[in-house]
Amino acid sequence: MDLQQAVKLRLLKLCKERNITINKLSTLSGITQSTVNGLINGTSQNPKLLTIVRLCYGLDMPLKDFFDDEVFIDIDDE
Repeated sequence: MDLQQAVKLRLLKLCKERNITINKLSTLSGITQSTVNGLINGTSQNPKLLTIVRLCYGLDMPLKDFFDDEVFIDIDDE
């Protein structure tokens, strides 16, 4: 699995756990809807760390907790 796919799966999982939509996550994070959609639909192939930091802020979670998930264990670096 590549990083983009892992980030997508993690965001979808967190939204489901918190019972929020991707649109709500966008609002909470102060990130444009198109940016979040790009992460989810795959048009953004290389998510910036600052974007993930802002998403974590919107999710009210530390960055380390975002990456503390089994989905990031076997990331393909190609």
